[in-house]
Amino acid sequence: MSSNHQEPNYMAVFLALTVLTALEIGVVFVPASKLLIGVCLITMALAKAVLVALYFMHLRYEKFALGIIAFTPLILCTLLIISLLPDLTGTDHRSEPKTEQVGTAEQAVNGAGGPQIGK
Repeated sequence: MSSNHQEPNYMAVFLALTVLTALEIGVVFVPASKLLIGVCLITMALAKAVLVALYFMHLRYEKFALGIIAFTPLILCTLLIISLLPDLTGTDHRSEPKTEQVGTAEQAVNGAGGPQIGK
């Protein structure tokens, strides 16, 4: 790490993170499609992650190669989440309750038409 770099303005970074958090909360209540809300939330979360990594983890002052190594998993994770977003707008995944019931414990063990135990 370079020893002579300017100290970042942590209050400005904190304010940016606070504004992004408030926007994330507000986006949830916007009457839009789930896909659009999901993309907005992921974009804002990515921006927050970049701010934290650059300033609080001091990656802004490191060599470029270290930054690439640090951000590669973040990019892959974001692409994975975006590729799974269409599942939010798909069909409803609720199954219908079973209406078929077994009469007694013996019928459950032997099957409905099988021989009865003890008779």
